[in-house]
Amino acid sequence: MQNHFPVWKNVLVLTVLLIGFIYSLPNLYGNDPSVQVASSTSTPLEQRQADSVAANIKDAGFTPKSFEFSNGKVLARFSNTDEQLKVADLLKAKMSNNATVALSLAPATPGWLRALGAEPMHLGLDLRGGVHFLLEVDMDAAIKQDEERYVNDIRSAFRDAKIRYQSVSKEANGIKISLPDNNETKAAAIEVLNKDFRQLDIDEKTDSELLATIPEKQLKELKKSALGQNITTLRNRINETGVAEPIIQQQGEDRIVVQLPGVQDTTSTKDLLGTTATLEYRLVDTEHDVQSAVEGHVPVGSRIYPDKNGRPVLLKRAVIVTGDQITDASSGLDQEGTPAVFITLDNVGAKKMGKMTQDNIGKPMAVVFIEYKSQTKVVDGQKVQHKEKVEKVISVATIRDSFSKRFQTTGLDNVQEARTLALLLRAGALAAPVEIVEERTIGPSLGQENINQGILSIEVGFFLVVAFMLIYYRGFGLIANFALFFNLLALTAILSMLQATLTLPGMAGIVLTLGMAVDANVLINERIREELRNGHSPQASIYIGYEKAFATIFDSNTTTLLVALVLYGFGTGPVKGFAVVLALGIITSMFTAITGTRMLVNWIYGGDRQVERLSL
Repeated sequence: MQNHFPVWKNVLVLTVLLIGFIYSLPNLYGNDPSVQVASSTSTPLEQRQADSVAANIKDAGFTPKSFEFSNGKVLARFSNTDEQLKVADLLKAKMSNNATVALSLAPATPGWLRALGAEPMHLGLDLRGGVHFLLEVDMDAAIKQDEERYVNDIRSAFRDAKIRYQSVSKEANGIKISLPDNNETKAAAIEVLNKDFRQLDIDEKTDSELLATIPEKQLKELKKSALGQNITTLRNRINETGVAEPIIQQQGEDRIVVQLPGVQDTTSTKDLLGTTATLEYRLVDTEHDVQSAVEGHVPVGSRIYPDKNGRPVLLKRAVIVTGDQITDASSGLDQEGTPAVFITLDNVGAKKMGKMTQDNIGKPMAVVFIEYKSQTKVVDGQKVQHKEKVEKVISVATIRDSFSKRFQTTGLDNVQEARTLALLLRAGALAAPVEIVEERTIGPSLGQENINQGILSIEVGFFLVVAFMLIYYRGFGLIANFALFFNLLALTAILSMLQATLTLPGMAGIVLTLGMAVDANVLINERIREELRNGHSPQASIYIGYEKAFATIFDSNTTTLLVALVLYGFGTGPVKGFAVVLALGIITSMFTAITGTRMLVNWIYGGDRQVERLSL
């Protein structure tokens, strides 16, 4: 009974084989060109809206392969991309402002497989096509914004403490605070700064001048926070558009990689990624003359802003609420039929807005639209990127009644501007402007060519190994080939269950795994041959071959696994993908090459059979 194989091991191998077969199946069905319709607000679509989408498609003469409505989203599948594109254009024109229409590739997995949770692997940018952006975050702008915030906060703190000051302004080396030449005033100012702004370093430059600077440690935290917030904001913006499986990740200290599989419209995508737009609500200064301010006599506590037509408007410097206090925003039309954005504030913003509107009924309030634009200028024959902060008043309205948490903003030029602004406000403002420093577009035809070449490489590698094992090891080679197929099945199933994104390096990992998977069987078969030459019986040779080869197989695979872990730990992007596939392939090949083949060998040669010779 040397080759007795426990029943539980048979059950384990067969169970893994069945699971591998089921969960790798979805990858054979491909994808359907689809159109996805989702709500652009926090409220999901309702059944009546889904019925309206279905009616619009039917009235236009299109028949989807299937029409699905679940989790507040509509998914219409089509037979070809021509129908997909035409229906997408149709729905964009027909749907309301609060709906987002997006192109997608929906897996054509049968319903019974989806019921078991079986889904295909995602395809990466190099296989599916799409766009790749490398964004650089303007850290200097992030620091400048933080310093400007400190300027406003210090002014407010001095006013609350009734401390007289001549000016608080941002300088190249910090925040300059000019005070009257009075020791008591200076002492009071330092006390307020040390109490409310402990994070700043305060230096006494002269008897009437202080300099507040942000410490180096806090600057590093600020840059880290700005990068993290930008990644979150970009992810929110992309999610709003319905793009499937986007990759948004940090690269280095100030760069962000954005990969959007399936996206071909780079113009609108660039506008979405690079736009830093937000709103500020300020009271209009009605106590002073605008013309006098334009001539240079700007009152303390006020500032001139242009409106959309370029005319000057005098506003209070104190900001009521800003864009980062907006929790939700949706676009639509107001009672007069003009484009509007309906806004919801957080509790802090609602409290401030409620108090301000209650105290200023009958006074005008302005909405300031703030945007950072990147322009290319030629300086000394060289193209230089120049970032410009654009601020304009888009609306001035009289406060008729008190409001706080929910209200609307009008004054927008068209419905598309209202829709874009609502999307940006929902996703949040970028903590600092970003600049696209690298852009690549991969067409779907090239992606399909990569898929075909990748599959061809797997097929060629698989059949070459199969042919070699059959010719050289005969029956035991056939068993090893079964284990090889079992290994490919198990690896595909695991990647599908993990919903991994398959890329070209991942395909390379699969090909390498196929080549390495038979190494264990080569060692086992050669050890069995050696035992036969030493005069052992076939049964004893099988037993000794598996027992003695295991240590060598384990050691060699462990060292390769360690290399894969190192690649994953220190690599980025494609290298990580290759390392994951390689590591999983090592684990599956260990199981299939040792346990899987041992089960088959036991079925053929095990038990009480009297074996005269082996097909080896």
